[in-house]
Amino acid sequence: MLVIRLQRVGRKGHAQFRVVVQDSRRTPTSGKIVAQLGTYDPHAKTVKIDAEKASFYLEHGAQPSPRVTMLLKAEKIKLPEWVKIAEKKESKIRHPEKLRRNQPKEEPVIEAPAVEAAAVEETVAVEAPAEVEVEAPVEAVAEEPKAE
Repeated sequence: MLVIRLQRVGRKGHAQFRVVVQDSRRTPTSGKIVAQLGTYDPHAKTVKIDAEKASFYLEHGAQPSPRVTMLLKAEKIKLPEWVKIAEKKESKIRHPEKLRRNQPKEEPVIEAPAVEAAAVEETVAVEAPAEVEVEAPVEAVAEEPKAE
């Protein structure tokens, strides 16, 4: 059975793919392919597929992989009815309680207007007790030389 799949090419850390038709019993890295249909660059999101070749192999029973199915659909190549289109999975949040939107909202602190703040400072100053003078310690007096 023939399959249409992606074959990884490109340097380490910068993958690029060929869209190839291959026997399903072979691995994509074996290098033995029936036909090359196009290329896919996931970094630049560019897809180049020969629509005539792709539709020919699809009509003759080649089974596309899920990713290739998405690429063919994006290129508006007509897919046979028997091709299964993978549904987009719903993402799951691991720890929803840690999200900011799920945290309890803090009430904003309302500051008093400047006029009231000045009045409060004046009342505090008036009500404060007067400072008491503290006499010097006895030791400090003993150390002073006596005047003769």
